[in-house]
Amino acid sequence: MRGASMWSCWGFLVCFLAASASASRGREWAHHGASMFADLTPRELKAVRDYLHAQKELGLTLAKEKVLKKNSILLIELHVPRKHEALRALDRGQAKPQRQARVVVQFGDQAQPNITEYIVSPLPYPTTYEVKTFKGGRPILFESRPITSAEYHHLLKVLEKVEMKARRLLHESTGFAGMVGVSDCGDRCLTFSDIAPRGLAPGERRTWIMLQKFVEGYFIHPVGFELLVNHRDLDPEKWAVEKVWYNGQYFDSVEELMEKYDQGTIKKHKLPEHDPTDLYSTFVPRGHSNMASDIHGPKLVEPQGPRYHVDGNFVEYAGWSFAFRVRSSAGLQIFDLRFNGERVAYEVSLQEAIAFYSGDTPAAMQTKYIDAGWAMGTSDYELAPGIDCPEIATFQDMYHYYDTDKPVRFRNALCIFEMTTAMPLRRHFNSDFKGGYNFFAGLENHVLVLRTTSTVYNYDYIWDFYFYQNGVMEARVSATGYIHATFFTPNGLNYGTKVYSYVLGNLHTHLIHYKVDLDIAGRENSFESMELKFVNVSNPWSPGHTIQQSLLAKKQHETERSAAFRFGKKFPRYLHFYNPKQENRWGHKKGYRIQFNSHGHSVLPKGWKEENGISWARYPLAVTRHKDSEATSSSMYTQNNPWEPLVSFEDYIRNNENITEQDLVAWVTVGFLHVPHSEDIPNTATPGNAVGFFLRPFNFFDEDPSLSSRSTIIVRPGKEGTPTIQRWTPEVIGHCVTDKPFTYNGTYAGV
Repeated sequence: MRGASMWSCWGFLVCFLAASASASRGREWAHHGASMFADLTPRELKAVRDYLHAQKELGLTLAKEKVLKKNSILLIELHVPRKHEALRALDRGQAKPQRQARVVVQFGDQAQPNITEYIVSPLPYPTTYEVKTFKGGRPILFESRPITSAEYHHLLKVLEKVEMKARRLLHESTGFAGMVGVSDCGDRCLTFSDIAPRGLAPGERRTWIMLQKFVEGYFIHPVGFELLVNHRDLDPEKWAVEKVWYNGQYFDSVEELMEKYDQGTIKKHKLPEHDPTDLYSTFVPRGHSNMASDIHGPKLVEPQGPRYHVDGNFVEYAGWSFAFRVRSSAGLQIFDLRFNGERVAYEVSLQEAIAFYSGDTPAAMQTKYIDAGWAMGTSDYELAPGIDCPEIATFQDMYHYYDTDKPVRFRNALCIFEMTTAMPLRRHFNSDFKGGYNFFAGLENHVLVLRTTSTVYNYDYIWDFYFYQNGVMEARVSATGYIHATFFTPNGLNYGTKVYSYVLGNLHTHLIHYKVDLDIAGRENSFESMELKFVNVSNPWSPGHTIQQSLLAKKQHETERSAAFRFGKKFPRYLHFYNPKQENRWGHKKGYRIQFNSHGHSVLPKGWKEENGISWARYPLAVTRHKDSEATSSSMYTQNNPWEPLVSFEDYIRNNENITEQDLVAWVTVGFLHVPHSEDIPNTATPGNAVGFFLRPFNFFDEDPSLSSRSTIIVRPGKEGTPTIQRWTPEVIGHCVTDKPFTYNGTYAGV
């Protein structure tokens, strides 16, 4: 028996050491592979630029040249490796695939202008480039390209000419005249907002432009003057103003407007006298303060320093590990998400953000912003310590190459920090029902936050990933910034809210799309939804009576179409992704579920013109089989050609493939309706404007993995009324936290 016992001990030790070695090796491989997903460095970006400029057949010139008839680089960003290639490095420790760049080139100086994408490799010393193709061999329509600074330069010249023709009208109507940047107009200049999509059909490039006062927060200072500019031709001298809208009236030209204005045959308006000391759009405090101004509010502290580890783009925290990047054309992404060494998801990434508006003015009714078309990822400007992120956060710079001739550094554009939620992760007070207690136990809720922002013109999106100690991950977006406002008309109240004497805040819907490539205990996953249905059963302990109760009803979704849930239809409450071949200790299939925090809805009827470009927005959830050819749900070309999109998400589910025991991708849409209101002045606040989703373990573990946290405190009654406090971490006492030790009484009695 002693021999058997000894053999058992040795066996256990061997297994333990093998498991430890495996965990160590897994961590090493995850760290080794993280750099595959790191954004291109300035050195790599410059190397790609220099290599392509050296290829004489491309005929590339500088992007900043003001001519439009040129061949130039629009975008350089990382080209992510194919999944199976990346997994060889992540799961086997094999060599990482060579780094590659995705490059977007505008060929304007050709007989047939076009947009071509290239894959350039290997980095950092490129030697080859090849054309990147799209599903179905779709070409990239030249008119679908994002607008550039060179094109804005010429648009501003058009506006300058328009302003000069209509200067008297503008000055008499608004008290402002002259375009900022081109006129000597002092503090009474005008600026503009341009609207997209740019036209009503493929191949057009016609933009509605709205004039505004150039003051702090100019987004909510429309002046009641809008114009439609056709700028399709690459020769700006051939651009033309096709329509003008003034105070609710349409005109075919500026000349027609001015003629009728001088004749007094149109409705004129005059804005209230501008008072720069009473600017309703400013952040400068006004009104009575209800808080002492000489006392700071609470701040986060790290008594012994950070408990997370960051190495480049690789992060570890409380059992979590992941790699991250900020894709220039779309935004924040995480890869190889693991908890306690087990992969939960291969990729969780932002794909697209849209804001579709309604209104009475032409600019308002045309506004359908599709933000990847504005290179949403490059709008990650500097984060302010103490406001955007806690002062204790780890900040990182981001580098982008978009509409430029050299990499641009965005200082402190991303932050990582741990925080307390001021809410217990778990707790219980166990009463003895006699005025005392048997025990109290609780665990403080700390989370790691990965954060960046996108300020896409007027709106500021705050992008977060939260990592909880119990294996839960949350994706959250919070909206703030200025509302998109247009000139007030009485009919405008059908499309929004009056927020100033001549300003309408236009109603709109925000929708955000995420890709969630789940690998639950492996790649061969299945998907089921769960709902409740009422059942009537005989009462076993009281014959002749029945009991109504809820029964758990599971539905296996075997095809992509069956797992594409439309907005407006009944949506299951439990969405369960699991591995049919892996079980936990209790015989349940190891799984995770997606839980929504959203009240998004469709923005247009299915198949209606621009809706074709955002077919992903038909579904709060759609599940497809993973394909490297279906890497994204949108593209930067959709904004200016939503009618015939280069990337059509509907194609991903059209073939209705089987999704049982397959590598699955969940495509998640969250959002909210925003009807502006008085409290959106000066700008929108974040409370109530945050949506997202959770990834929550569902029988993935044998018990709550936060049990491993040593931050738990247990209190039991001691002798002579002195409680016994059990803790596994040292007590922190100091002026930065508290000057009092932890105490607990637990009794309750009448007074």
